[in-house]
This record gives sequence, C-alpha cells and structure tokens, in this order.
Amino acid sequence: MPFLFSPFDQIWLAPLLLAGWLKLLMPGRAISVGYAFGLGWFGLGAWWLASTLHTYGHLPWLVAAFCVLLVGCVMAALPALLAWLCWRTAGRSNWILIAFPAATVLEEWLRGHLFTGLPWTALGNLLLDTPAVGWASWFGVYGAAALPALAAATLVLLSMRRWRPAATGLIAIMLLMLLAPAPYTGVGDMHRATLVQGDIPQDHKWDRAFVGETMHRYADLSASAAGSSDLIIWPEAAVPFFLERAPGWSSWLDAQINDWQTPLLFGGLKLTGGKTAQNGLMAEDPAVPGRQFAGKQHLVPFGEYVPSWIPFLHTLVPEIANFRPAEDSGVVSIRGHRYGALICYESLFPEQARSRVLNGANVLVNVTNDAWYGTTPAAWQHFQAARMRAVETGRYVLRAANTGITAAIGPDGQVRDSLPWWTQGALTVDYQLSDKQTPYVRWGDWPLLATLMMLIVAWLRSRQDG
Repeated sequence: MPFLFSPFDQIWLAPLLLAGWLKLLMPGRAISVGYAFGLGWFGLGAWWLASTLHTYGHLPWLVAAFCVLLVGCVMAALPALLAWLCWRTAGRSNWILIAFPAATVLEEWLRGHLFTGLPWTALGNLLLDTPAVGWASWFGVYGAAALPALAAATLVLLSMRRWRPAATGLIAIMLLMLLAPAPYTGVGDMHRATLVQGDIPQDHKWDRAFVGETMHRYADLSASAAGSSDLIIWPEAAVPFFLERAPGWSSWLDAQINDWQTPLLFGGLKLTGGKTAQNGLMAEDPAVPGRQFAGKQHLVPFGEYVPSWIPFLHTLVPEIANFRPAEDSGVVSIRGHRYGALICYESLFPEQARSRVLNGANVLVNVTNDAWYGTTPAAWQHFQAARMRAVETGRYVLRAANTGITAAIGPDGQVRDSLPWWTQGALTVDYQLSDKQTPYVRWGDWPLLATLMMLIVAWLRSRQDG
C-alpha cells in the first residue's frame, strides 16, 4: 500500500491490491486479515518515523521501532473494522458493491477524526493526476476514497461468474465517472509570490549559535527577489525564537522588510502567557504598522503537546513542547488579499483548509518544516496531501518548506513550479485569487455522512425483510 503514494505513485496497483485483500476477506477471517493489512500499511509503511524518533527524539533504535509498531497496531484497528463491516453486511452477496466503498469511506473518515485524526496516505489522494480528481472538489478526500474501493469491488465481482454481467455494466459506469467535473481554477489578475527555502539543518535550527546564519540566509535569499514579487513567504518557524524576547532581531527584521518594500509572511512563534506558546504564520506589511498572526489550530500530539489524559508524559519526555492551539480565524490580510494559513501538519486535514476558505481566504499558504523526515518518502506524502487541499477548496496553495518540497500548487492539484529538494533557493511563482466556494467547501462532509447513514438504514431494512 505505501507504494501507491508519493514519491512512488504506483496508483494502478490500488484496485488490484484492494481487490486481493477483499477476496481474502470472503472466507470469513475478516478481522484478522483486516488487521494484518492495516499493520502492513500503517506499521511498515511508516518506517520513516523510527528514523525521526531516533535522530531528533534521541530514542534508541529499538524503542523508536517499537513506537512505530505501536502506531501501526493502533491504526490497523480501522482496516480491521472496515473488513468486519464488509463481511457482516455483504458476505458473498451483491451488497459487496455498496458495502466495500461505503465502509472504506467510513474508515477513512474515522481515521481523519478519531484520537485527533491521522489521515496520512489517505486513499482519496490517489485521484490526483487522474481524470477523476474533480470529484474531490465535491466530496473531499474521504469521499474520493470510494472510487478505488468501487474499482476493487468490481474486480472481485468479475471473478464470480454469476455477477459478471453486473460487474461489466459497472465498469461502463466507472468509465463515465472518469468524466469528473472540472476542478476549480483561479480568477482575476495574476499575482506573484517568492517562496524561500532556507534548507536549515534540523540539528542547527534551534541552535542559538546558528540563529544569525538562519536569519541572514533567509534575508539574502529574499532580497534578490523582493523587487519582482508582491509577497515573500518563509517556511514554518523560519524565525526560531520569540520576537517579543529579541527586540534587536525584531528591529532588524522590520528594517529588512522596509528595504524590500514587500510584505512578508513567515513562520514564527508567539508567547501566550505562562509556559505556553503558539506556532503560526506571521504577516508584516511595510505599509502598515504591526504584525498579524494566524496560529496553528491542529497540533501534533506528543510533538507539540501532550494529551490531557496522559499528563505523566511530561515527566517522562521533558523535551515535548507545550504549545496551545490557536482560536483565531487562521487568516491574515495583506493589501486586500486574504491568506489562509496551514501550518505543517494542518495540511493533512481537509476541515482545516475548508475553515480557512469559509473565513474568507483567497489563497492558502502552507508553511512547513519537513527536515524532520530526512530523505524518506514522508515529505512527499505530506506534499501530496497539500495538493489535495488545493482541489477540495479550489484555491492556489503556496507552499514554503524549509528543506522542500517548496512549490506552487494550482486549484486543480497540479504543481505549477517547485524547487529542488534539499537545496537553498527562492522560487518566484504566479498565482490567482478566488472567492468561489467549491461544493465541498459549502457542505463539507455532511452529504457524505448522510449518505452513509441512509445506506446503513437500507441494509438494516433489507435484513428485516429477509
């Protein structure tokens, strides 16, 4: 399953793998087969997390590997649930055509919401770079998961002689579904932004002795492009300290922006009182005094905070940061344009991007630091999620990443331009604004959940009639 997603992108395997798995469920070993499938997908598939925990969390390799296995064990419960639902509702009947896609959508939605959610390698992302991607602007990434699941169910029915005529008709319907509604596009004049990729090593990023190098590197990369851009964007926590506690650096940054005469959006940290802080996007315009701030609302569990139900981890892992989720609109305004902030991990969650657009964002800005992942596939999978947010919302996504992938993503999910991975650079890109709302922005997941409820009711009635 991990090979279906970036950077491998072997999406043609999806129907075959899912169909093979579904076929294994038919004898009735649903829960065990479903759990094994999930453990491979989310356990072995997240091997890169062990490297991150070892290198930057300073955990021994054995402990880091155990943590990855633990994540896989927890996440595998959802495919096990999916498998049980399919067998319970369908068995060997024609309900499989409906049961498997519906259960897949439910599993994907639950994975994005239970225990704060972790929709990493969401199945709906596979629609990117296919003619069917436009459906994501209607039903979101969770609803889009129904298409690969439907293709898999069709292959299973083709292997069952009495259902082959129905499966053949379904193939024709699926081919018609490739004629998806066109993704939304930007409107109005073109604007220009410069996305800066500092390529700051993770082991230097929070080093006090490296602060000067960090700040001057970002300033030097920005200065050459400032005259030709309407906006400059730096990555997450590009300023790796509290400006409130560093008046000298704060004045220096003001002077740089005044020299450029170009607004700057940059990742920064904000004190919120006591021992807590917020991670977010700061905005400064040389024509307007003061700085705006849009804080991160969906924090990384165990990375930025410890869940309240396990406070003892504060003593076990004292390095865990104590950040607070923001409660602002998530939008900053620069010269009449409204930019919705998606801070790193937030780009995994469709509801985060949707809320920014509902709060008036014309463009989405994703600032991130994926140096944590090294050269593993994780950074590319994270980038793939950001591409889907563009399709769902019908917005350009301007993505500035410390080590990559820095890129401009169009509302159709296509990469307009990008910088090479793990290099220093400044990428000047064109983008458009939009005030349109896609069906997904207007309605969210409610039509999807309502459809699932109706299917459940229909199945219960069919059992009663039987």
